[in-house]
Amino acid sequence: MITFNLPPFTGNEEKFVLQSLKSPKISGDGHFTQKCHQWFEDKLLSKKVLLTTSCTHALEMTAILLNIQEGDEIIMPSYTFVSTANAFVLRGAKIVFVDIRPDTMNIDEKKIEQAITHKTKVIVPVHYAGVACEMDVIMDIANRHTLFVVEDAAQGMMSSYKGKPLGSIGHFGTFSFHETKNYTSAGEGGLLIINDEKFVQRAEIIREKGTNRSQFFRDMVDKYSWVDVGSSYLMNDMSAAYLWGNIEKANDINNNRLASWNKYYTGLLKLANKGSIELPTIPKNCTHNAHMFYIKVKDLETRSRLITYLKENNILSVFHYIPLHSAPAGLKFGRFNDIDEFTTVESEKLIRLPMYYQINDNSIKIIIEAINKFYQ
Repeated sequence: MITFNLPPFTGNEEKFVLQSLKSPKISGDGHFTQKCHQWFEDKLLSKKVLLTTSCTHALEMTAILLNIQEGDEIIMPSYTFVSTANAFVLRGAKIVFVDIRPDTMNIDEKKIEQAITHKTKVIVPVHYAGVACEMDVIMDIANRHTLFVVEDAAQGMMSSYKGKPLGSIGHFGTFSFHETKNYTSAGEGGLLIINDEKFVQRAEIIREKGTNRSQFFRDMVDKYSWVDVGSSYLMNDMSAAYLWGNIEKANDINNNRLASWNKYYTGLLKLANKGSIELPTIPKNCTHNAHMFYIKVKDLETRSRLITYLKENNILSVFHYIPLHSAPAGLKFGRFNDIDEFTTVESEKLIRLPMYYQINDNSIKIIIEAINKFYQ
């Protein structure tokens, strides 16, 4: 059976985790956390980064930092993971869903402005499959309407937009280190990127259960106490140690995934040229990270048949998000602005193929041959 995903493992993770276990500090902000923080701050050109227990928690922190209140409106695509919306719903916000572009599956930047009301506070672009949204347009809209931008870059580590790392363009960025992502912290994990210095001090407090503990350990205060709302958002140092084993080989992982992505693309191009399937679109101003390889088929019925056919041939493939606006909680906590022209119909066509670090060439060849046989 060709599995859909395997967590990345480069060889040094066990050694680093063992080092962390034997260290005097295995909770948050230990030795490996600091190493990761420095690497990400250098890579993402950020004012401050903070490892978190998940991307979900990183998003929740942005909602607290922006003082989201009951009735505030948050603009985002419906084609995203539930955490994108939940982080703001927990603060009482109303989610305003905007249609996606059929080429990248990202939020349609041309439809954002018409969704803005006097209650709008934040725009949350989601960089689907590690391919950037049109951030210049989005930032211009946000600046003209005095709105905040939180980049949901859960899938976007090592991707960029016009040379800028994803997550470094908006006021905040968030990443995921779930086991399905290009880099993992042993199952779950996340990262908050802060691009506006005025939020740094409060972010540290919120992450430390609402205390000024970080300042205490830097000798900025003589004792620490409860000073704000917060929760336990710190990643433990053993998880950071595993993550360090991944990111010290970040370029190797990225290059390996891109090579696999290109093999899929080349092998399925004839089917795409015949009009049987659609392949991913990478805009010229974007550098992607091969987070996933997907194809789009004619319709939902064809997708179901192809997924079943691949499974019968020992290949695990999956569809992706059910649009949030059509889910029970989406109907309760949000509304779709304007017309759902592409979100539902395009989501029903999409199939994700097996993609992970060091997937072997023969597996990709078998998958390509199976898809071609299906269409014969």
